[in-house]
Amino acid sequence: MQRSELLQRLRGVERHDLIVVGGGATGLGLALDAAQRGLRVALLEAEDFAKGTSSRATKLLHGGVRYLGQGQIGLVREALHERSTVLANAPHLASSLPFVMPARHWWEAPFYGIGLKTYDLLAGRRSLGPTEWLGRERAAALLPGLSTEGLRAGVRYWDAQFDDARLALALARSSLRLGATVLNHCAVEGLLHEDGPAGLRVAGVRARERESGEAFELRAACVVNATGVWVDALREQDAQGAGRAPGAPMVQPSQGVHLVVDADFLQSDHALLVPRTDDGRVLFAVPWLGATLLGTTDTPRRDLPLEPEALHEEVEFILGESAKYLRRAPQRADVRSVWVGMRPLVRPDKEDGADTGALSREHSVRVSRSGLVTVTGGKWTTYRPMAEDVLARCVAAGLLPPLPPCATAHLTLVGAQAGGPPVSAAPGLHGYGSEAETVQALPGAGRWLWSGRLSEAMVRFAVRHELARSVEDVLARRSRMLFLDAAQAEAQADAVAAIVCDELGGAPPLLGLDAFKALARRYRHIP
Repeated sequence: MQRSELLQRLRGVERHDLIVVGGGATGLGLALDAAQRGLRVALLEAEDFAKGTSSRATKLLHGGVRYLGQGQIGLVREALHERSTVLANAPHLASSLPFVMPARHWWEAPFYGIGLKTYDLLAGRRSLGPTEWLGRERAAALLPGLSTEGLRAGVRYWDAQFDDARLALALARSSLRLGATVLNHCAVEGLLHEDGPAGLRVAGVRARERESGEAFELRAACVVNATGVWVDALREQDAQGAGRAPGAPMVQPSQGVHLVVDADFLQSDHALLVPRTDDGRVLFAVPWLGATLLGTTDTPRRDLPLEPEALHEEVEFILGESAKYLRRAPQRADVRSVWVGMRPLVRPDKEDGADTGALSREHSVRVSRSGLVTVTGGKWTTYRPMAEDVLARCVAAGLLPPLPPCATAHLTLVGAQAGGPPVSAAPGLHGYGSEAETVQALPGAGRWLWSGRLSEAMVRFAVRHELARSVEDVLARRSRMLFLDAAQAEAQADAVAAIVCDELGGAPPLLGLDAFKALARRYRHIP
């Protein structure tokens, strides 16, 4: 659907049932669920879909092994159930992933193995494979890149991984097919309030379409704030508009840093998990889209930048701990890209935010006195039950009428097709699933900008079918080149810009070629 058609669809509805502010995992999952239940839905995203946290995850669909140790059994059980749901509904974008947990002390293999057997029990019939105790030789064989120094044994268990940004696109496009209107690069600049029996109530939003600069108002029975780590800004606007003092913040932001190095550092389709480093943190080395993803950190922040940067000590931690466990120690020069995700951790009452590792990963839904519904927290794996919970709260608050049951558990997403390579494999045409033939039918199918990974036809498909409007949209979230190899992304930016301009009949206002090159240089910079 063309952008002009989306704008016309927005203007054609006098009053929506639901307006969702924010186009990350939470907002898109909500739009899909609501549209599937027959509601008139509009979703507005100020930047691009999954521009923030939702494209910067550790790429794991998991129950959360470390959450078991925190006693969050309910969260783990729910997430393990949802892991299988995503695998079934988007098999072209998600696949199972075996992990090896090395043991260097005599007690580690039995201790972690028993815990992971509990993980298996919580997964039940949705288990992806049994936990196994490994001898030293077997652990080394499964992970050729693993250092055998001090290695005694290991444990293998199963989780899953995915392409986060492309899953977000699949949710957006699936929502469109169900009748929702989802629009990126359209900022909500304020809330509309109207008098109600109990005082001022939220009645809609003021928005601005960023390409044309057009400002407009949308009205709805229910407005949901799903802006991730930025939810408190809209909550404050709501309080001011309703004439009351702002409440305490809901979110304590935390950042997680990820470094990308070549696949030969692992030399395996298995991932490495160190559950407790010398200073008590967690280390991942994950095969993803033909590369190795190293991470992550959990560092509290007080600011909320759109493009957060890694701290020197975070990079040193990841490289230093990786050197202890990998046969070939990654150096700063080996890093192809460095990027940071901001986690919206739910802040308990009177929490000072000092220890984000202990804050809850579970989501929170709150309804203000003026009717603004805010959802934050959670994680990618549980986006679907989060949406279900939000709609239940909206109905309970009288903002929406009674609804039919949720049916997204068995709703396959756009492009769903099983049988392709795992997500650990290098990106290619298989990532488009059932739409691969459509991509190949476009001009430039045989012209590769990045051998086997990004073609001219794929760029055209991003613009025509995946709502891309800028160079960054294409190279960061339709292709994942920026996240995999920032230097390569900068080198291909001009070629991509030319194709985008050709598709749109000239340079669009949001093309952002120079801005993208500067961003790519930031992703190349190692603090």
